[in-house]
Amino acid sequence: MIQEEVENKTVNLAVRTGKVTAKELYVALRAYMRYRQNKNRTKQTDITIKGKQSVKELIGQGQGVSSMEIADNGLREFKKIANRYGVDFAIIKDRKEDPPKYTVFFKAKDADAITAVLKEYGDKMTKRKQAENERPSVLEKLKAFKEIVANTPHRNREKRKEQER
Repeated sequence: MIQEEVENKTVNLAVRTGKVTAKELYVALRAYMRYRQNKNRTKQTDITIKGKQSVKELIGQGQGVSSMEIADNGLREFKKIANRYGVDFAIIKDRKEDPPKYTVFFKAKDADAITAVLKEYGDKMTKRKQAENERPSVLEKLKAFKEIVANTPHRNREKRKEQER
């Protein structure tokens, strides 16, 4: 079946020339390749981009776009969730602020998908905040262990080598 598809994809190339030379054949093949590339470009413009894209591409699709600000630590989570729900989004970094802020523009054909993304992202971020508040920092744990080690009595070992004969 695949062999039949390959056999059906032959190319007929007609060139009007007085004498067939390698140069004439080369020019004809180049013209054909340009034709094929232009044909492929028109097919690619019809395909809509999904997932992460530029703001220009996102707005050019003709649907309403929403936006929200996200901190640097939540960016990866937002990408995962948005891709899972099929939401198209674009990210812009605001370089004016010291800890960089990111503005995310997003859209979806279904408004329920956007609300699901926002709900799940909000839940994840609140869980992360609660976990950070409940857990002590690593530096505090390290200080506590240092104190425990400093307070434990150490015994000095003497190493002796005795020769036996």
